[in-house]
Amino acid sequence: MNKYMFLSIMFVLNITFSQEKLDTNQKEAKQAVLDFFEGFHKGDTTQIRKTIDSNLVMQTITKSKGGDIKTVKTDVSKFLEVIHNRPKDQKWLEKLLGFKIDADDSIAQIWTPYEFYISDQFSHCGVNIFQLFNDGNSWKIMAIADTRKRKGCK
Repeated sequence: MNKYMFLSIMFVLNITFSQEKLDTNQKEAKQAVLDFFEGFHKGDTTQIRKTIDSNLVMQTITKSKGGDIKTVKTDVSKFLEVIHNRPKDQKWLEKLLGFKIDADDSIAQIWTPYEFYISDQFSHCGVNIFQLFNDGNSWKIMAIADTRKRKGCK
C-alpha cells in the first residue's frame, strides 16, 4: 500500500471515530433518550416518566392538505395514556437513524431522524428534536418536537 493511500485511509478512520466520541454530558443525555424509547417500545410509562420533566412540552410540525405548516401541541398525559393502553399484540418501533448531540453541563439538544413502524409495517418517518436539562441527578427531557411524513423518507 502506498503512503498516500495509507494516509487517506487513516484520515477517513479518524473522522469516523472522532464523530463517535461523545463527552460525558452527551453520553448521559443520549442515554436518557434511549431510556425514553425503551419505555416507549415496551409500553412502560413508569420508565418513560423517569426520563421526562413534569413540565414536558411536546409538539409536532404538520402540513395540511392545503400546504399550510403549523405546530400541534400534544397533551403529555394523553400521550402516556395512549402508550399505556396500546393493544398488547401491537408492536411499536421507532428506529432512530442517528444522533446529533450538543450538550454542556446543564442543557442538551439531540436531533434524531427516525422511521416508525406499527407491527413491523412502515407508518411514517421524520425527525425528533429533544431538549434536555440536567437537574443535578440525571438528564430529563423537557421538550420534544417532531416531524412526520409518509413519503420521501429515504
